[in-house]
Amino acid sequence: MAQDGKYVYKVSELTSHIKIILEGSFPRIWVEGEISNFKSPMSGHFYFTLKDKRSELRCVFFKGNNEKIRFDIKDGMQVISYGRISVYEKQGLYQLYVSRVEPKGIGALQLAFEQLKERLFKEGLFDESRKKPIPVVPDRIGIITSPTGAAIRDMLHVLKKRFTNVRILISPVKVQGDSAREEIAIAISDFNKLDNVDVIIVGRGGGSLEDLWPFNEEIVARAIYNSKIPIISAVGHEIDWTISDFVADLRAPTPSVAAECVIAKKGELTETLESLEKRLKAYPLEIMREYEQRLDDIEGGLGLRFRHYIELKEGNFKLLFEKIKILSPLNILDRGYSVTFKLPGKGIVKDASYLKEGDVVETRLSKGRFKSKIEAIER
Repeated sequence: MAQDGKYVYKVSELTSHIKIILEGSFPRIWVEGEISNFKSPMSGHFYFTLKDKRSELRCVFFKGNNEKIRFDIKDGMQVISYGRISVYEKQGLYQLYVSRVEPKGIGALQLAFEQLKERLFKEGLFDESRKKPIPVVPDRIGIITSPTGAAIRDMLHVLKKRFTNVRILISPVKVQGDSAREEIAIAISDFNKLDNVDVIIVGRGGGSLEDLWPFNEEIVARAIYNSKIPIISAVGHEIDWTISDFVADLRAPTPSVAAECVIAKKGELTETLESLEKRLKAYPLEIMREYEQRLDDIEGGLGLRFRHYIELKEGNFKLLFEKIKILSPLNILDRGYSVTFKLPGKGIVKDASYLKEGDVVETRLSKGRFKSKIEAIER
């Protein structure tokens, strides 16, 4: 608009021009910075600020784009964001319209793995106390995996060699791609509804972190946690660890090892049963021998106690005998005394008036005795 020879812009007009210039100068760019003022309202859009030591840049991450992000955006996180620079015309603010965000220094998938692992650990999904034991000889084994992969062939081969009588139910699912997580979770739920499966193996062969990602999804982790049937996680190779491994009741390094863990060899079971049978037959004899030994111990203990009792009584008897001996009149005779009895009644003569002339008496000495006839009495 011209006025007094000058061109005067309206605010909206100038803002539109600036917008065109910015969008033409910075069509698509990567920007590095620290997340701050992160907000996620009900609309599902993300709003945050990227900052460094000198400047700040407002960012918008619309719902249609942010739904694919696998990790949680948090304040203080160092990221690189990809998008286009434009102007929010209502407020005249330039900002970055983000279409992609990656954590700096660590891959997005690895960060998402660590975040989910930490959160589920705090919730108690990894607690050893809630893990269920794997049955020794399961009657039915449920397997959740791809029907065309090498993992199912390896497991069936091992199971057939170890025990031919076991029954196997296979739930075919995708083990890679966006829909795999839902299929795996549903298969776990379906096996639990059947209520005739003793143990479940969930897994697949090796691959990249992205290939194995369905087993790092929260929906699969919670399906494993909520399963009433014991679950063995067998994902990838020995060096691969997934969230499913931490939640499952048992982690097997490979699908083949899972098949080995789920059931023992038939020969080993036979040997164990034969050993138990021998022990069962020998058990009554062992009990009898044990009781015989206990009887011998009791008999020996009683004999020892009886001898001790006799020795104690003998000692008491000897002591009593010595006391009686000291008090005995016979003992007095040994010291030179004698005892006189009036015949024929043998009453002890204690007083001369007890006798009269002509009476016959018997005198007992320490050694021997003799008879006398009374000729005179002195009172």
